[in-house]
Amino acid sequence: MDIVITYVNGLDPVWQKEYEKHTNTPILEKRFRDWGTLKYLFRGIEKHMPFIRKVHLVVSGESQVPEWLNRETVNVVLHKDIIPKQFLPTFNCNPIEMHLHNIEDLDEEYLYFNDDFFPLQPCSPTDFFRNGKGVLGMSHHIFTFGMFRKICRNSSTLAYRICGKKVPISFLRPQHICSPMLKSEVQQVYNAAKEEILSTMSTTRTDKNLNQYLYLDYMFLKGKLINERLSKKHFSVGIVSAQKLREFIEHPTHKLTCINDVQLTEARYEELRTTLLSAFDKILPERSKYEIA
Repeated sequence: MDIVITYVNGLDPVWQKEYEKHTNTPILEKRFRDWGTLKYLFRGIEKHMPFIRKVHLVVSGESQVPEWLNRETVNVVLHKDIIPKQFLPTFNCNPIEMHLHNIEDLDEEYLYFNDDFFPLQPCSPTDFFRNGKGVLGMSHHIFTFGMFRKICRNSSTLAYRICGKKVPISFLRPQHICSPMLKSEVQQVYNAAKEEILSTMSTTRTDKNLNQYLYLDYMFLKGKLINERLSKKHFSVGIVSAQKLREFIEHPTHKLTCINDVQLTEARYEELRTTLLSAFDKILPERSKYEIA
């Protein structure tokens, strides 16, 4: 299986210039801030997921590629390689997610990682795929408030319709961690609803968007997804203490973690960033094959 990672360095001046040119939306730090932890995601993959065939890093352009990245072991994918040009540039994760299946030489089984997901304990292939099916926790929700939940409902509704099933009052929502995707199933959904998917494309996020949950919801409804929660601990940097974060990273109780960014004061950001880098460097001190020697 492969891993696909999407990454944005909001400190990149080339990216900032493009953002200012093509949008009227202020840069939201919590979505585009770079914590400097990406290399530890790669180190965690090498140490805890040695069965991975290939890692693909998806970025907007060459200026976004980390200088330490070993391009002989990581496939760098630019937005223009996978997204129709009429929707570029984009500063919205949703059009990117909807086109990841277009990556050249992508395996049938692949995991989609955000850059704030980290494997901290040994994983096995059967944690994510079994007998041609993905493994992920699924839940049903009723209330829709906030942009993200509206996007989740949009995706769930379309998945039900593509499957020819009655759309219920509730909507599906996959577990927030790496997504186990089957390329052939994703392609089926995209082909079946291409016009509708493309009609939701936008430069920045809106509540009319679809997201990659469309593919997971479809797989679940078609019996291609096993409803079993992955071993994962979620942290919001807005409420977790630096000490608690350090303790978990150095002594993890779950295989995977998501460290979710929120709006922070500069002092709080620097405190947590220093803590994260120190803790990650303690458990993953050795350079991985994905880094330049």
